[in-house]
Amino acid sequence: MLPSDPVIAIVGATGAVGEEFLSILAQRRFPYRTLRLFSSKRSAGTVIDVSGRKHLVEELTEDSFDGVHLALFSAGKNVSKHFGPIAVASGAMVVDNSSCFRMDPSVPLVVPEVNGDVLDRITKPCIIANPNCSTIIALVAVTPLHRAVGIERMVVSTYQAASGAGAQAMKELETQAREFVAGFPYTTKIFGRQYLFNVFSHNSTVGPDGYNEEEKKLLLETRKMWDDTRVRISATCVRVPTLRAHCESINLTFRGSLSEAEVREILAHAPGVRVVDDRSANHFPEPIDAAGGDDVLVGRIRADMGQEPGKGVELFVAGDQLRKGAALNAVQIAERFVRSSVTA
Repeated sequence: MLPSDPVIAIVGATGAVGEEFLSILAQRRFPYRTLRLFSSKRSAGTVIDVSGRKHLVEELTEDSFDGVHLALFSAGKNVSKHFGPIAVASGAMVVDNSSCFRMDPSVPLVVPEVNGDVLDRITKPCIIANPNCSTIIALVAVTPLHRAVGIERMVVSTYQAASGAGAQAMKELETQAREFVAGFPYTTKIFGRQYLFNVFSHNSTVGPDGYNEEEKKLLLETRKMWDDTRVRISATCVRVPTLRAHCESINLTFRGSLSEAEVREILAHAPGVRVVDDRSANHFPEPIDAAGGDDVLVGRIRADMGQEPGKGVELFVAGDQLRKGAALNAVQIAERFVRSSVTA
């Protein structure tokens, strides 16, 4: 599908996820012939150093994708909606990090560890959607258990970092910390409220049913990737004052039966998972340990005492929203196509 040395475009190169794209491409030595960086007119002209080479950020236009083989998008829903199809028409494979195409039945929604086989059936340029960050982090952890016995119900409470709202939200949290020390009033441009020392409902729109968009994504995206409309999911999503890496408390009800020991054994061998579960030291997944890493950390593994033995388990997970929750997942998708080209 992709040549072994593709021409790559990063759309939204100056944003938090765009910067992570560039870091991950360098760290994983992703092969490419040419790297082109795009942003809005406001950020065009910025110079970014990538692996010791200077790259000029260009303004995104409808002619930007000529000769591009792979386009990684993280510039918002409206940009993806307009420019994603243009990129595909120009011959580029698009991996989109926005919510624009996720629930489109014709667009694959992919986490390689969860449903990577979907990628094997793609034979021509198209749009592939990255799931929401909370969904990715949860499903990397629980899909191995779903494969083993089936999950009947999942209850999730998220603890979401500033990184999920972008670079400006991260900067505002840091600004509020400095303002607290100095005794100044808090800057509240991003969330319209104090973020430091506070926890509040996720800043997405709340529907008439009382659920916000983030909570609904966990339900709808999980059902699509698992191809299972029977699974029941209830989520409560909140912002916490950490810079990056989301945490999630997950309660599972199994269709079959799994002991705590069996759950541990499955997770110990699950791709993309690192078990962090030291009861004697009271050491479990923390955002500060997940930040900058590729794995989803899983701990607090214990049988749910509120269910019949073997029918449920409690987990606590942490994953870097900018990496596995966004940029890393997109790059892993792209790597599948490069490997296919090399072995074809």
